[in-house]
Amino acid sequence: MNLDALMKIEYGLFCLTAKKNNFDNGCIVNTVTQVTLTPCQVAVAVNKCNYTHDIIKESKDFNISVLTQKTPFSVFKNFGYQSGRNVNKFEDFQIKRSANGLAYLADYANSYMSCAVKEIIDLGTHSLFIAEVTDAQVLNDNPSVSYDYYLNNIKENLPIETNSKVAWRCKICGYVYDGDPLPSDFICPICKHGAIDFEKIENFE
Repeated sequence: MNLDALMKIEYGLFCLTAKKNNFDNGCIVNTVTQVTLTPCQVAVAVNKCNYTHDIIKESKDFNISVLTQKTPFSVFKNFGYQSGRNVNKFEDFQIKRSANGLAYLADYANSYMSCAVKEIIDLGTHSLFIAEVTDAQVLNDNPSVSYDYYLNNIKENLPIETNSKVAWRCKICGYVYDGDPLPSDFICPICKHGAIDFEKIENFE
């Protein structure tokens, strides 16, 4: 089975935001799908390793910012390459809030949705949040960024630091696994993607 077939599925990229005890946090996700119209509901799959996952599970509320092609790599790096358990991701951002009191990325999104969780489905490594859209606003007409557009036009390759002649690099965030082979159940410690999203690199000196 060639799991690269899954990479042919079209994905968008979104900033998922939530709040706990007046602390704003967010992460980058690519699994946002509208599932019903009446009532208007979306489904969002979130890795359990993400701090945002824990906040949403407790608060039952979140915002989705639909990122655009004008979003710089620094935004993806800030919200996707580090954990809110260790840093304040909104420290250098001017926060705008929706009616539910949660932050959204007005400068980098073409729209946002406020959502209230109605059901949580355990998917093992992830939780699937089924949520009703309680508010939605269009901010501008800039085209939404796709996962493919991000990989080919926005993402920057980080420097390779390894002592091995063979290594594996995460195609999402650039994290390098030092050594070969890459365990099939390996999870990137930065962006939480699995082994399917790693590429083998050799003779890179």
